[in-house]
Amino acid sequence: MIRSHFGLDQSPFANDTVALLPQQQEVFDTLRVHCQQGGLCVVIGDPGTGKSVIKQALIQHDPKRLIVPVVNRTLHTYPNVLRILCQAFQIDSDGQTFTCEKRLVEAAQRINHGGKMLAPIIDDAHLIDVRDLRRLRLLFEDFPKNHNLILVAQPGLLTSLALSTNEDLQSRVTYSARVAKLAPEAMRDFLNAELDKVGLPHATFSPEALALIVRASEGVLRRTRNLCLASLVECVRDRTKTVDLKQVNRVLMQPHWREPRDA
Repeated sequence: MIRSHFGLDQSPFANDTVALLPQQQEVFDTLRVHCQQGGLCVVIGDPGTGKSVIKQALIQHDPKRLIVPVVNRTLHTYPNVLRILCQAFQIDSDGQTFTCEKRLVEAAQRINHGGKMLAPIIDDAHLIDVRDLRRLRLLFEDFPKNHNLILVAQPGLLTSLALSTNEDLQSRVTYSARVAKLAPEAMRDFLNAELDKVGLPHATFSPEALALIVRASEGVLRRTRNLCLASLVECVRDRTKTVDLKQVNRVLMQPHWREPRDA
């Protein structure tokens, strides 16, 4: 609908077209180095700040040399996480826990012998029970030493790792990074860059609308993207090609955008 209305070849603010921002690029480059020498890396950030963009960039970076199996469904017990990990490695997930562990180690060894790097990613790692996370860490001890296990999580994971009972996990972290919210100027640059990608003029959003979007998004990329897309939909409804305060305010009046005190 938006593409047809604005005459575009690709959808604006699409998840698969979002480029790495400077702060994300720095994290990405460091993770790649750890993929070469091995490590246990932790990438944390509030929801919507761009952790998934870094994850996707790693997956797409160099599939022939860097194998990046991902576990996205982390609200499971250790045996189920193992089976999900087997699926990510594209190997048989049937059998007992020990059998799955053995297959995973063998698959990792094959990848290593093929001259490829291995960077398993555990997404939403803060949702995994620490005991299960410890069992995963012990499993990866049997992987080739140059693999890089990456935990992507919300800040609560670092709080859990800081407990004395979890010192064995925290002491093995080789790199950690926090994906912060964007400053207003950086957010404006992001919006303009996304418009450039699809061939929309910067004037598609009026200065007033742009300022309101930057303020309402509070530095969170996901909120910005959703607010921009919803505002463009309102443009289609109004049969106009310029997002102004009217369209943005109409979106912000929706219940999920309003503050609890305003409901």
